[in-house]
Amino acid sequence: MGDGRWGGADRWRSAGRALGRVAVVWAVSTLTLLILAGLLPDFELQSPGGDTFTRTALTAAAAAGAFGLLGALVWPLIVRALLLVPALVLGLLGFFLNGSLLLVALWLIPDGRGAADPETAVAVAAVMSAVASATSTALAVRDDDAYRRRLYRLTGRTRPRAPGDAPEQVPGTVFLQLDGVGHHVLRGAVADGLMPTVAGWLDAGHRLTPWHTDWSSQTGASQLGILHGSNEDVPAFRWYEKDTGRVMVSNRPAGAVELQRRAVRRTGDGGLLTFDGASRGNLFSGGADQVALVLSVAARRGRRNRSRAGYFAYFSDPANAVRTAGSFVAECVREVFQSVRALLRRETPRVSRGGTYPFVRAFATVLERDVVVSAVMGDMLAGRTAVYADLVAYDEVAHHSGPHGRDTDQVLRRLDRSIALIATVAEHAPRPYRIVLLSDHGQSPGETFEGAYGLTLKDLVRAGCGLPVPRRVRRTRSGSEARDAARDALRLALHRPVDETDDTERELPARPSEPVVLASGNLGLVSFPDVPHRMTREEIDRRHPALLGTLANHPGVGFLLVASAEHGSVVLARDGVEVPVAALHDGGPLAVFGPGAARAVRRTDGFPHVADIMVNSMYDPATGTVHAFEEQIGSHGGLGGEQSRPFLLSPPELSPPVPEGEELIGAEQVHRVLRRWLRECSGPQVPVSLPQVRVSPSGGGPDASGGADG
Repeated sequence: MGDGRWGGADRWRSAGRALGRVAVVWAVSTLTLLILAGLLPDFELQSPGGDTFTRTALTAAAAAGAFGLLGALVWPLIVRALLLVPALVLGLLGFFLNGSLLLVALWLIPDGRGAADPETAVAVAAVMSAVASATSTALAVRDDDAYRRRLYRLTGRTRPRAPGDAPEQVPGTVFLQLDGVGHHVLRGAVADGLMPTVAGWLDAGHRLTPWHTDWSSQTGASQLGILHGSNEDVPAFRWYEKDTGRVMVSNRPAGAVELQRRAVRRTGDGGLLTFDGASRGNLFSGGADQVALVLSVAARRGRRNRSRAGYFAYFSDPANAVRTAGSFVAECVREVFQSVRALLRRETPRVSRGGTYPFVRAFATVLERDVVVSAVMGDMLAGRTAVYADLVAYDEVAHHSGPHGRDTDQVLRRLDRSIALIATVAEHAPRPYRIVLLSDHGQSPGETFEGAYGLTLKDLVRAGCGLPVPRRVRRTRSGSEARDAARDALRLALHRPVDETDDTERELPARPSEPVVLASGNLGLVSFPDVPHRMTREEIDRRHPALLGTLANHPGVGFLLVASAEHGSVVLARDGVEVPVAALHDGGPLAVFGPGAARAVRRTDGFPHVADIMVNSMYDPATGTVHAFEEQIGSHGGLGGEQSRPFLLSPPELSPPVPEGEELIGAEQVHRVLRRWLRECSGPQVPVSLPQVRVSPSGGGPDASGGADG
């Protein structure tokens, strides 16, 4: 690395890898010359009287070696001499100059065994250069040292920044979000040797601080709060809004830009990154002007959309394309192998991993990672003040493989390699950088709700409402129990005797519109769209007398939150437990969910778009498991276990996140901590003017002006 820290063994290994790549490129180039000599009549590698194959192969090897050396030694001098030539003219000259180098290489072969017409030499040289470049790049796919050196060459830096360089420069800050990596997972990965870079930072004095998410423990709520200082009125990952009649989804462009617009309007400034900031791979821009793969900007149409430019900037380098394509294919193969292995071993819990999922996983773990890491390194080499980037690899794999196991261990290793690469590139940046690691939530393991009970939350709600449910549900034990419980509760509510032969559903009045049932991990939301306001418990009981009892008493449900005309709002749980929210504390029905659960529920209860019924799944503290209402065996979104405990890892140069003995609670408080650290590094942050962002009624994308979301 040029800073004297490598040992002799490291130098020898690096030299060995370099020599190995040279040997392979030389062999492939030799084979290419042999093939071309056989195909092109005007290209010869033999003496006029003919040669043996061995002699011809040696001639090809000599020509390939001479051409490679000339390309390495002479070509840079030629390009430097022609820097003033217009790019188009230089590009055309390059073909002829490259052909000239091949003619020189053939001339150097003894006994005149190499010969080619000038036109043929140009063609052969072009093919040779392309093959050699592709081979060299493919060999460097897994070589981060080679990848880093190429970046240095592009930026004109070849050595780390000396301690005395640019003393007037204040430090920049890089925030790396490891999506879904909880505090417990990070500590386990360090203890197991999966993340040596993070382990080294902890040994050097970095502070590892856990923090509590809000009730909605998912990226939309957490990242909005972290980047924009407010996640007010974000009750879940997806929810139904009665006033607009639409389902809001955090990871859709129209939803992301609307959530960002609301947060900016609420806080009065553009976000964490408004001062010389860059946002990479996030749902929201944080007010950054430099953005790549940012969802809230992806909704824009036309030239103002700079989010997708991250792909073009990365793949404009053919070496990047080869590197990422190879890793992408390898990741797809790895996923298929791991999925088949889990199936053959009858591992449980397990969810479907077929269809397009291998490609989705490869996008998250390879393509998104490579583009984001490259952009972050470019930001540091450009000297930007603040960078926030999200690496989503672990979160995607953990949803389908579970948060603990060999599959996610491999992802954590590769994340640590990315962190190490970024940290090393920071040594070559024009200013010092402080790197902060953090996560937006964790993940809790557990079998899906449907896998455990044979029916979905929507099926259970329909049974409680007396609505038809699929035949497959009726045949399951849980499904029949739900229907029986709903029928018995309904009869009791109507003061009718329990009679198994009576079909009560025929006595009901005409059914109103059906409820909207949405899932966000192990948090479920039930809304009645035909009622313009938040329904109370009394209204729900009059319409569907069995519904709340069916939900609250199901073994897969931990508790419900519902409004009440008598008590304001109440939490309902099994065996008739009912606690007004005003009297809610971390004991009672919320005891198993740990400290802070009552605060989180009470805060969400005040949101304008809270659902008519909020359903949190059960949580088993002995095993740490929850039941996701989605097809996920590693989930987050509600309360229960590791999902609510992300982490914040900061260098010792920064002030402690919270005073000793206090806890870091909520994404909005994390935002205030990060703001303080930016002030410590670079002085006061100047918010930009409020953007005017308007989403069209059709959801086709925003009309934006101003600078807050870049």
